[in-house]
Amino acid sequence: MIASMLVKIGHVEAIFRYPVKSMAAEPLEVAHLGWHGLDGDRRLALRRMDERSGMPWLTASKLPDLILFVPQREDGAQGDLPTHIRTPEGKKMPVFGADLAAEVERRYGSPVQMTHLRHGIFDDASISVIASDTVWKIGQLAGCSLDVRRFRPNVVVRLLRPVPFQEDEWLGGVLSFGEGDEAPAIAVTSRDERCGMVNLDPDSAIPAPEVMKAIVRANQNNAGIYGAVTRTGRLAIGQSMFLRIGGMESSQ
Repeated sequence: MIASMLVKIGHVEAIFRYPVKSMAAEPLEVAHLGWHGLDGDRRLALRRMDERSGMPWLTASKLPDLILFVPQREDGAQGDLPTHIRTPEGKKMPVFGADLAAEVERRYGSPVQMTHLRHGIFDDASISVIASDTVWKIGQLAGCSLDVRRFRPNVVVRLLRPVPFQEDEWLGGVLSFGEGDEAPAIAVTSRDERCGMVNLDPDSAIPAPEVMKAIVRANQNNAGIYGAVTRTGRLAIGQSMFLRIGGMESSQ
């Protein structure tokens, strides 16, 4: 077998999941990485009832206010799904209730329905990673300080070698979270090509087009990576992150 090399690249700085597609992020200290991404990530989405295309989901690219809706879970609730959504005005509504659907319809102008998909609703891949140094560099180029939540990552890594856009070097490799043969891992499958979501401030939904323009100029509109889960397990802030490159280990 071809020899492989394991390199420590940094540590997990932040973990996010998005219980409802395009709604606000939920920061986590610990999460379980399953075969379909983080447990509870993007398991719900608002379906546009009048849309007959293959992508019927309502996203913040069509309704920027959507990122201001905050999924919440009542104390004692079972599972990973939210029980309620807090609107931008602070009203708390049941996640599958008629009031929430009516509120979003009022803003969007067409009827919607909350939908639960067991394996999640993803545009490209079930797990995404970005380095905080990459976010800092994009902010520098755009002339503003950027919140990492603009980039909708699942995992934020603090690099040992603080080089922005270093994620591109990981293509074809395997990222593992923690040490040992049982550490959860993902195969790095593609660069994360960005859309207009990065322009939206996560706390106000006010657009800043200079953000995406900076990514286009700096790295052909790519920032971060997508991955496919190759080993499930526990993710936690502070875990060391390793990159395996150059082939697969031989099995005994």
